[in-house]
Amino acid sequence: MNRVEGVDGDWSWAVRPDLGASIVRLDWRDKPILRRIEGQISSVLDTGCFPLVPFANRVGNGRFEFDGQVVHLPVLEAFTPHALHGDGWLAQWETAEGPAASTLVYAHDAGAWPWAYRARQTLAFYGDEAVVTLGLQNLSDRPMPWGLGLHPYFPAGPHTRLAFEARGVWENNEQGLPLRVSPAASVFDWASGPRVVEAPLIDHCYVGCGPARLIQPDLEVEIRPSANAGWGQVFAPGRGFVCFEPVTQRPDVFNARGEEQLSSVPIAPGAWRSMTMSLRVSAD
Repeated sequence: MNRVEGVDGDWSWAVRPDLGASIVRLDWRDKPILRRIEGQISSVLDTGCFPLVPFANRVGNGRFEFDGQVVHLPVLEAFTPHALHGDGWLAQWETAEGPAASTLVYAHDAGAWPWAYRARQTLAFYGDEAVVTLGLQNLSDRPMPWGLGLHPYFPAGPHTRLAFEARGVWENNEQGLPLRVSPAASVFDWASGPRVVEAPLIDHCYVGCGPARLIQPDLEVEIRPSANAGWGQVFAPGRGFVCFEPVTQRPDVFNARGEEQLSSVPIAPGAWRSMTMSLRVSAD
């Protein structure tokens, strides 16, 4: 196990470079801001947060076309038939020097994802605010499609509330892929800050999300994504946590058509793209 940890003011933190650059501890004044699982963690899906790179969420049937090339991505048995979350969460990252509390990097050679790239994740602290930054550089000699996201798990007890406004929500088809945009209330509307336990099973992408607030009995966390991460994938399975995932694209956007085919301009050779997630804590 490769674990890097530290203390910064009121914050204590730990990351696992060997487990997909996951954050396994993020506490403020000894209160867990991200889900904390005691004991040995062997799966990235049991951590507090992990990066989504070079794409976020699902690619339908592990296949898409870009610039005349058909790309076939590996599909994990647990998530068949779709590819999920990219490569970074399944990879060994390396620690690197930097001004942030934690800087982790991952170099990907072209393979099933046929572009070489470099990813970098930093964790930094500014008083009552923790900031996670995820960046991606195209190391190939041709443009690369891309997407970034962060997958935080927030503890959710019987009184935890989640509040955010959105312009709409993607309804899913029977395969769990986006079908159409509908009013947020057609799935579940979080604008009024309902208790998380009141929600049905949610695994949907909300569109045009503003900052979200996670309201616990003893503190509040403002989740503020960067401007380019205006999609919020919410996963509320009713198992003691809720995920509000800031992402730069909706799921399966590589297989969209028309103007929505790509959520952003492809990355030119050598260029970087990045996103951030700020977690600001306040307490009575």
